[in-house]
Amino acid sequence: MDSFVPVTPIQLQIRKIIFENHNDVDEKFTNDEIFEKIKQNGDLDPSWIIDDIESYFMDICNSGLARNIAQNFTTIWMKLFEPMKKQHCNTCNFDVYLGMNEKPICPNPLCNSTI
Repeated sequence: MDSFVPVTPIQLQIRKIIFENHNDVDEKFTNDEIFEKIKQNGDLDPSWIIDDIESYFMDICNSGLARNIAQNFTTIWMKLFEPMKKQHCNTCNFDVYLGMNEKPICPNPLCNSTI
């Protein structure tokens, strides 16, 4: 990977895509679907492959937002534990998307402020 820095942190892009397209606890979604949407939006290093963002999906599962319900090589199927809500972080000035029972901490790794 090179020194590409996205305008919006990848963590926030992933959460926004989940919020806009998969904010239903009964719906399954995959990391591949999310990755394709990030690529379409163009705010991603063009040399990255799905493996380069795997740790971001592990972080989402570790945060309590989603759970890994199945995996096949690089594809991870997930479901939300609870619906997400949109909030605004006044510290970093980004809209952020959190699960209803997640800790109210900005998921922007450059911020991590309480919301």
